[in-house]
Amino acid sequence: MEDESGSLPLKSDFSAWYNDVLWRAEIMDVRYPVKGLYVWFPFGFGLRRHTYTILRGLLDASGHDETLFPLLIPKTEFMKEAEHIKGFEEEVYWVTHGGLTELDVPLALRPTSETAMYPMFALWVRSHADLPIKIYQIVNTFRYETKHTRPLIRLREITSFKEAHTAHATWDEAAAQVETALSLYTQFYDDLCIPVIISRRPDWDKFPGADYTMAVDALMPDGRTLQVGTAHHLGTHFSKTFNITYEDATGEQQFVSQTCYGISERCIAAAIGVHGDDRGLVLPPKVAPVQVVIIPIIMKKQAEEVRAAAEALKAELEATGLRVKVDDRELRPGAKYYHWEMRGVPLRIEVGPRDLAAGTVVAATRDGEKMTLVRAGLAGEIPGVLAAFAGRLRERAEASLTSRIVLAESVDAAIEATKTGIAVVHWCGDETCAEAIEKETNASVLGTEVRSAHIGKSEGACIVCGRPGTSTVIARTY
Repeated sequence: MEDESGSLPLKSDFSAWYNDVLWRAEIMDVRYPVKGLYVWFPFGFGLRRHTYTILRGLLDASGHDETLFPLLIPKTEFMKEAEHIKGFEEEVYWVTHGGLTELDVPLALRPTSETAMYPMFALWVRSHADLPIKIYQIVNTFRYETKHTRPLIRLREITSFKEAHTAHATWDEAAAQVETALSLYTQFYDDLCIPVIISRRPDWDKFPGADYTMAVDALMPDGRTLQVGTAHHLGTHFSKTFNITYEDATGEQQFVSQTCYGISERCIAAAIGVHGDDRGLVLPPKVAPVQVVIIPIIMKKQAEEVRAAAEALKAELEATGLRVKVDDRELRPGAKYYHWEMRGVPLRIEVGPRDLAAGTVVAATRDGEKMTLVRAGLAGEIPGVLAAFAGRLRERAEASLTSRIVLAESVDAAIEATKTGIAVVHWCGDETCAEAIEKETNASVLGTEVRSAHIGKSEGACIVCGRPGTSTVIARTY
């Protein structure tokens, strides 16, 4: 599938690098004949599978149950929540015919699943004993994007949308669930070695129908932020629309308070963008489809002995739970190194006649750390090597983010900062001032109530009007 000829563009030309690495590393094939729809290569799908296995594990361990709702939503249900619909009405795909017969009620392909799930919540909830509900699904969703589409980042078919939906007896309990969601997302991105910034979106940018929206952003190499997660407090907006009520301890009917929170395959785009280098992908060990590749260094006299040693090592490593590949193709070692470096494999181990004689192996991590390891007991050493590699990935990503965050005390300083990263400004909260900031900087006001080890909370004069303001993140976005 991959053309090994030619060279990968430098990562400094991020747009070209990103598009090229997706097919060279066999993540996605963009040649599907519908704009905004793409095909996962098997290697890329392995990356997706291991990434979402982490996410599933975090959700399952925190009391969520996985479910699956239909793709099609009747227009009669979809149109019930006016504010919600206003936010999505230009993006909906409609099914209007079944074969040649026009449907009595058009069916929407879900852009998100509130209007599919909440009629069922109304049937499931009767008393406070039925609460809380905490469910999630990982599904495809469809949005008619009119902007420039880009694999994993801006799609018409989001193939890997994890959406969680919860229902609670009180507003405060729902607010606590939003905090739980943000904690889960922080752990998830730590496993991907990606530092993120959490902030409260301004009211005009919150999820349609929400009381408030908290968002998770990652900073990409081109200085733009990528929204890689959201958590919404829905209050009672949807429960009033869909009549989701419970009988409280006094016998009174009460509307439930709800939340929803989601992550899409943008999390994989972030991992690719944040960690990759001029040679291709650099994958965190927890999500790499191949964690260790073994390269037999074949010489004529000991060819079979070397192959047998490579297979024996593979079996030992696999017995510890590692994902291992032996590359015994009839290619030069350099060509094999190039192949697996492009795919971001965290650790390469070489086994040759000299290694057999010495009782050692030569190993190299994807970030260039080379070492000679004793063959005896090697299986017990590899987890530590991979953990150290992941630690270096995390440290480099943290340092890169920190170096591109600037406290800007004027509009001119914010303009300069957002050319390469994030500006932290003081903003009074007035939408008119936000519009002025966005117009002058050609960037977006991401949010307040910022949560990041890299950004301290402070008060100061709004950079537009001079009134009291608080720390606010602004950046160019995808």
